[in-house]
Amino acid sequence: MRIAELEEYVGIPRVGGLALSPDGERVVVGVSTLDAKKTAYVTALWEVDPAGEKPARRLTRSAKSEGGAAFTRTGDLLFTSARPDPAAKDGDDENPPALWLLPRDGAEARVVAARKGGLGGPVVATDADVVLLSGDVLVHAADEEQDEKLRKDRKEKKVGAILHEGYPVRFWDHDLGPGFPRLFTADVSAVVGDEAPLAGEEDPRLTLTDRTPQAGPALVEQHAAISPDGSTIVTGWNRPRARGDQRSALVAIDVATGERRTLVEDDAFDAFGPEVSPDGRWVVFGYETISSPHEAPHAGLRLVPLAGGESRVVAAGWDRWPGSPVWLPDSSGLLVVADDDGRAPVFRVDLGTDGAPDVVTRVTSDDAAFTDVRVAPDGRTAYALRSSYLAPAHPVRIDLTSVPTQAVALRSPAPTPELPGRLEEVGTTVEDGRRVRAWLALPEGADAEHPAPLVLWIHGGPLSSWNAWSWRWNPWLLVARGYAVLLPDPALSTGYGRDFVQVGWGAWGQAPFTDLMAVTDVAEQHAAVDATRTAAMGGSFGGYMANWVAGHTDRFKAIVTHASLWALDQFGPTTDAAFYWQREMTEQMALEASPHRFVADIRTPMLVIHGDRDYRVPIGEGLRLWYELLAKSGLPADDEGRSPHRFLYFPDENHWVLQPQHAIVWYRTVEAFLAEHVLARTGDDAVAYPEVLG
Repeated sequence: MRIAELEEYVGIPRVGGLALSPDGERVVVGVSTLDAKKTAYVTALWEVDPAGEKPARRLTRSAKSEGGAAFTRTGDLLFTSARPDPAAKDGDDENPPALWLLPRDGAEARVVAARKGGLGGPVVATDADVVLLSGDVLVHAADEEQDEKLRKDRKEKKVGAILHEGYPVRFWDHDLGPGFPRLFTADVSAVVGDEAPLAGEEDPRLTLTDRTPQAGPALVEQHAAISPDGSTIVTGWNRPRARGDQRSALVAIDVATGERRTLVEDDAFDAFGPEVSPDGRWVVFGYETISSPHEAPHAGLRLVPLAGGESRVVAAGWDRWPGSPVWLPDSSGLLVVADDDGRAPVFRVDLGTDGAPDVVTRVTSDDAAFTDVRVAPDGRTAYALRSSYLAPAHPVRIDLTSVPTQAVALRSPAPTPELPGRLEEVGTTVEDGRRVRAWLALPEGADAEHPAPLVLWIHGGPLSSWNAWSWRWNPWLLVARGYAVLLPDPALSTGYGRDFVQVGWGAWGQAPFTDLMAVTDVAEQHAAVDATRTAAMGGSFGGYMANWVAGHTDRFKAIVTHASLWALDQFGPTTDAAFYWQREMTEQMALEASPHRFVADIRTPMLVIHGDRDYRVPIGEGLRLWYELLAKSGLPADDEGRSPHRFLYFPDENHWVLQPQHAIVWYRTVEAFLAEHVLARTGDDAVAYPEVLG
């Protein structure tokens, strides 16, 4: 499929999520495609041949999507979906996500658990018939019956009000409350096996037991795991602190009694994302130290006995931030993923015993990023999704017996799009001796005789890296229009060691800015790049940097700033995680690093883009930026309000722009703006803004 045309681009199937059966013989992935109206994506489950010989086959089909695939130990497939239940009673007009079972023998899928508050995130014990599920329960509901009644009352009376007694009150793009997550367990043996009901008999349903009745908001945005024998739940647990702060701890919950004990709690770091070892003895979890305005965090993995005790850092001497841990079958080590020099390879960590250090070995040699790693039961093979700037996510097989190794692509259910250009790597050494590198995507035919205009695209985060395919921030759409696109990793980027982060910590407009300008200088010297026609753009932190660039240099012809931080004194208390921002900068540092102070120095046309449902960078940032560009910038509006600046506003989008037709509007607006100011295409030669904007 071609990536050049936007309508075709948004229609390219997208692979995400991977599950592996207990016997290692079945691989299931999710595939998202456009719905019939081409206004939303729906996800179906597909089975991929682990040998890479047979074509992928579709397992599910509905207008409501399926997700959360997980295998029972007997090989049946569980998933969640809001599609209608054929066995529902007449009059049921709502379908919150329910738990469905697709038997291993290929029989028709059926609902095995449902509740008005919905269900999600199934996790199955590997050695027991126990499934762990999550679902929201209203704060004042004493039981399921009352929860249903309260939900019905709120709906019929059209009450949307929420009374808060703590912080936070919203996350990303949705309000928190009045319901909060709970964890449920059930015995899946009641719905699997060879005994099926006779005609006229009802299918059996799981009996759900709430294991966290007093959780309140403790489980918001937390991940839970269950021990192999199904006896213990381990989950992240939010702990409120004074002055609106909070910490994330780990707790262990006895499934039989509901007794909860603290497993890890330390004021020095947040603990999250636990995974229990196959032998049931250990828990590996993610951690991040509590940063200060002057000290960047340490992050990575720690290990603690499930029975309780002191935790320790995994691979303490390794200057990378590993995550997404997966246990090896014999519990001797882990497979992890870590950003590394513009890639995100798979690494093996052999855990040291008797005081010996952990040993880290790189497993994959691909210039790529890996997610959703799963290990076969014999420990000789792993499966994962691989992506890079050459290809979107697709399933692969990894040989663990001979490393480092190239992952082998399996037969994906989604086609690989054709790229309209080539990818190179560029870099430079900055004044303090650090190497700053970037990917450079160049259009077909770009050379010294036909140089391409350059777009500097700055990543968000800021603790992030340009190392994996992004459907949201895709450089190839601009490359298809003839632009070269530079994707740099400046100071604060991950994958280059903690000192690389520290040099930009609390000083966003300093090293990150000079790094960006230095690597842009190198890109402009490339024979296939036209240094006289350049633009800069970015989203989130990248939008912040775009705003900073606008106020500190006139070298670019145009700047695009999406979901950007503008006035840091205003942003800090209004973002959805203000407590985290308070650790980032002092008031004086925030003032010194705030782009709004330099609005009078902005002489470059800017395209401002913001979504109203953006709670990470609230809409007030975009509104204030837009007004001050018109009123105070070096390119102010005239007496009739006309300005070279533009403001693209999405009333129903969040930090990203996710609806497919809105994505088309986004890219076409950016293209028109860049064509006007970078390519000087005006009048009859102008690129039109999308007609659907009215």
